[in-house]
Amino acid sequence: MSDLFPIPSPADWRVLAEKALKDRPLESLVHLDADGLAIRPLYAAATGGQPVSAPRPSDADGRAWDVRTLVEGDDAAAVNAAVLADLEGGAASILLKGAVLADSEPLARALDGVALELAAVGLDAGLDGPEAANALAVSAKGSPRARLMFHMDPLSAFAETGAAPRAIDEHLMLAANTAARHAGAYPEASFFLAGGRVVHEAGGSIAQELGFAAANAAALVRAAVAAGMTAEAALKGTVLGVSLDQEYFDGLAKVRALRLMWRSLSRAFGFETPAVIEARSSRRMLAARDPWPNLLRLTAAGFAGAVGGADAVVLDGLSRANGRSDAFARRQARNTQAVLMEEAHLGRVDDPAAGSWFLDARTRDLAEAGWGEFQRIEGEGGLIVALRTGDIQDRVAAARAEREAALASGAAQLVGVTKFVDPDPRPAPFEAEPPRPAQTGGDACDPLIPVRLAAPFETQTWEAGR
Repeated sequence: MSDLFPIPSPADWRVLAEKALKDRPLESLVHLDADGLAIRPLYAAATGGQPVSAPRPSDADGRAWDVRTLVEGDDAAAVNAAVLADLEGGAASILLKGAVLADSEPLARALDGVALELAAVGLDAGLDGPEAANALAVSAKGSPRARLMFHMDPLSAFAETGAAPRAIDEHLMLAANTAARHAGAYPEASFFLAGGRVVHEAGGSIAQELGFAAANAAALVRAAVAAGMTAEAALKGTVLGVSLDQEYFDGLAKVRALRLMWRSLSRAFGFETPAVIEARSSRRMLAARDPWPNLLRLTAAGFAGAVGGADAVVLDGLSRANGRSDAFARRQARNTQAVLMEEAHLGRVDDPAAGSWFLDARTRDLAEAGWGEFQRIEGEGGLIVALRTGDIQDRVAAARAEREAALASGAAQLVGVTKFVDPDPRPAPFEAEPPRPAQTGGDACDPLIPVRLAAPFETQTWEAGR
């Protein structure tokens, strides 16, 4: 067999590559990402390191991963109808956002008919996370088997808005005390979401997002221990959050890298626990003028989460750049995951990326760069201090500027936005999103304002069409 199909050597490849490049040097095929990490044109045994293994620790009720749907709304009856439709349509768990989280009475009505022992329910309440957690705890009626995900993440909320009604240290301790109070009644619950998504959505690099998530987790666990929880309970009650865009190789390597980083972080606290990772689709990658190509981007993000080994994947609706997802958009998001899971069978292998020289090297590079960013934040005094001084914001701004420059110069492209632009796009339905009231008066920092990379080009296209 080897005589019929000889295995080419790196030297053989080099000869062919130099011939194809003509006058260009071979080094021109090496690219640097926003973190300064080299991406080479060829990976082989000679350039690879030790194999990386970062599989999911377990399945999600017989599924390869948890198909999680985001329901945003303010009217309890409408949210309840959407929740039940999504669960009947294939979702395994629910993530809630909106005014229904303000009190236990509307939240209980929104969850009417939902078996909390079977379908996990999570919250996205920002700085109001402790109040929403209390409301969810009341709605669960003390069931010790209720699968609650309080998802308290005050530091991400503070970083995004740049303001808080009280000192952010107090918000952090309030979240920790709330977790400690409910830990005994709800042993199946998770309490914190150590997210790095706020950095991604503001235009940051992968290492910056991973470092922020690790620093966020460290701050939450320390606060929980100070509130009376054991380090082991705090670690087990922490979910890690990342964003995934259309760059699926980087996305799946990011998820794997975060799992490796968590292994080291949990060891540092004295209890090595498996990471639980919730991956949400990127909003900075979405287009508003022509939302239909977003289906391709969202599919790529779902692919990255599935192959990368995320425990739960949340996909936005295709029209989310214009407003809240309606029933049609949420159904498309669910069906995308159903196809990836049931027809593409992406979950049949624990760690499909393992053994790829490129993906193993990329995973390790991102984990080391993310850990370096985490150590930098810790060296700056921790996440709260680094946000107040603006050190994190400065680094994110530099990464965002580099990405925007690449799009402006044509070195990077967005399908349907900068390339293959539809001159007469069709709109997609969405629901209006009410403005969020400002929460100010207690603390402040420079905000990590979410960006949408397509926005400048869409403005030019709209104006040109007038």
